[in-house]
Amino acid sequence: MNSPATVMIKTITQWCCWWVPCLGCLLVLASCSVSKRIDTIAGKTITHKKELENAHIGITVYNSANGKYLYNSNGNKYFIPASNTKIITCYAAMKYLGDSLPGLSVAEFNNFIVVSPTGDPTLLHPDFANQPVIDFLVKQPKGIFFTNNKWRENAYGAGWSWDDYDTYYMAERSAMPIYGNVLSASGKANALQVVPNNLVTAINNKNNDTTAFASSISRDFYNNQFAVQYNSATQQIVQTPFITSDSLALRLLQDTLHKTFSRPGKFGAANNNTKANSYTVYSQPTDTMLKIMMHRSDNFYAEQSLLMLSNQHLGIMSDAAIIDTLLKSDFKAMPQNPRWVDGSGLSRYNLFTPQDFVFVLDKMKQEFNWQRITTIFATGGGGTLNGQYDSLQGKLYAKTGTLSNNIALSGYLITNKGQTLIFSIMVGNHTSSNALIRKSMEAFLTKLVQQY
Repeated sequence: MNSPATVMIKTITQWCCWWVPCLGCLLVLASCSVSKRIDTIAGKTITHKKELENAHIGITVYNSANGKYLYNSNGNKYFIPASNTKIITCYAAMKYLGDSLPGLSVAEFNNFIVVSPTGDPTLLHPDFANQPVIDFLVKQPKGIFFTNNKWRENAYGAGWSWDDYDTYYMAERSAMPIYGNVLSASGKANALQVVPNNLVTAINNKNNDTTAFASSISRDFYNNQFAVQYNSATQQIVQTPFITSDSLALRLLQDTLHKTFSRPGKFGAANNNTKANSYTVYSQPTDTMLKIMMHRSDNFYAEQSLLMLSNQHLGIMSDAAIIDTLLKSDFKAMPQNPRWVDGSGLSRYNLFTPQDFVFVLDKMKQEFNWQRITTIFATGGGGTLNGQYDSLQGKLYAKTGTLSNNIALSGYLITNKGQTLIFSIMVGNHTSSNALIRKSMEAFLTKLVQQY
């Protein structure tokens, strides 16, 4: 005869054998229920839109608290990410560039210093009034030699649109950028202000209207020859990239500092066999630059960020080399193996999946302070989200991405119930309007905030 304790143990065992599988089933059903509800929302707002019936659409929603996907529709499919690529670059810069950007590498000898560029994009950039590198060079009492033997890149990235060469957002990459590698102009034809004003000796005026302000500026494809159009009723700054080179950057820098830089083949005769004291001159706070990069979707800052990382960790400036290194280390566990070719997303050769972006955004959340993330990323109504998501200010932190026929949005979403969701929405090969797709994305994310 069984004792009461034995009977109780058998009863509990039988109950567990019945309940545990049922609990598992209930959890699966609950997960499926959430996925179905989100699928219904996605269908009403994005995926079943007639205007997008021929487009490729990928949506991934992830709960960072429990590490589970709430929704995956083509989340493992490849899309052209456009400026969502900056999310990947931003993570690497946040992790490895330190608190301040390396502005100049210096080897100091008894009677002179040798300076080497680091790829820092902030030198004499109008975004930054404070210029520590310039201050250092101005106060330097010794002779200055310049060397650059680490550049392994081209001015343009693979897959960039060549016919955008004179648009402000496609500044050339270089080892020592200066003035953002763009020519800026403003004012009227008879009083045009140009920065840098020592880059050109003359600018062709396309019309002779002395009452209108400069409305656009263009550049010859092969030369630093510029032309200005005057059609604006108000003063504005117009920009176009200039063709870069070490010699041009040095000339502009020397003209600004009123100092001469030498470029010897060897330093041996001058240094009397003394050992150099090597150090770095830092320029701007890293997160200040990254915030501008993400809020403005600045291609130039993104490209130079990768080059700074490459110089810092590999001793050369090469996108391909640092990308290969990062893919084999920090990003080796990406759900899908991406094709990553540049820092900004200007290239149509880039291919990432929505799950890839969720993976990187989750790494950010795990590794970095939340306040740091929400400062660098734009929220609703700000940055490239200006005019959108006003009701989600403080609830949405995201990065946009746009190339013709491709649009993306990836980031963080804080719901009314206090959940932090990570999402990525990518639309490729569409022929609809960007405005319609952005409104569809906004409707989808607003519903998620309200219901979850």
